[in-house]
Amino acid sequence: MTVSVFSPDYAAHHPAVHRIGPADLQIALAKGWADFLDNPTHVLFIVMIYPIAGVIIAAATFENNLVPLLFPLASGFALIGPFAAIGLYEMSRRRERGQETDWVQAYEPLTHRSPRPLLAVGLVLAALFAAWITVALAIYHALFDGSVYGSVGAFLADVVTTPRGWALIAVGNLAGAAFSLLALAVSAVSIPLIVDRDMDAGTAIETSVALMRANPVTMVLWGLMVAALLVVGMATLFVGLAIVLPVLGHATWHLYRRAVGP
Repeated sequence: MTVSVFSPDYAAHHPAVHRIGPADLQIALAKGWADFLDNPTHVLFIVMIYPIAGVIIAAATFENNLVPLLFPLASGFALIGPFAAIGLYEMSRRRERGQETDWVQAYEPLTHRSPRPLLAVGLVLAALFAAWITVALAIYHALFDGSVYGSVGAFLADVVTTPRGWALIAVGNLAGAAFSLLALAVSAVSIPLIVDRDMDAGTAIETSVALMRANPVTMVLWGLMVAALLVVGMATLFVGLAIVLPVLGHATWHLYRRAVGP
């Protein structure tokens, strides 16, 4: 069912958004898995840089005594992931149309079509990521006074056994949830919409926000599902991201196709 969450004038100039529920999320994930199985080698080539980047981030934090930044940096994947998945959206789009889905064509939205709207949304997500890291550092310094830890074990022991550590968990997760909700509202369907229709960034973001407003419970559930799968991927020393990221990228495309109308 199509819904209008803004004025009639807004609805006349923006794509329609539909009511969606948990069943739509399940269907999107199932189709995302099918897309992944259709071209696993091409997809793995596209996303392999992200597990590698995760390992580099982890090594850098250990080498430079920045252990407290490991979690904020790792969780930042959820904020910039929608932009990183451009190639996956294009592959799903081409597979849906019966076109060739080689990895060479995956980044046509950035090379052969108009890249500006995509880059504009990417800059918004990058700004959110930078703001999240800044806030996370501020929370840590306020509670731990810039303490330096030589290992993850020592840091975790302090976090789980001290009042300041409990405060860090509570305040840090609340701040992270706020940034995640904001990123979800901005990017839930905005980038797939640009890939599919070559739309301007402002209209695409407004449509994404409209979808969030029309389906708050379902979209929050989607965000929780994405976060849980990313945690699973990171728990395997980022190797699991080589499967989690492409499945989520393809699934996001199919969620967009179910959630946004003409």
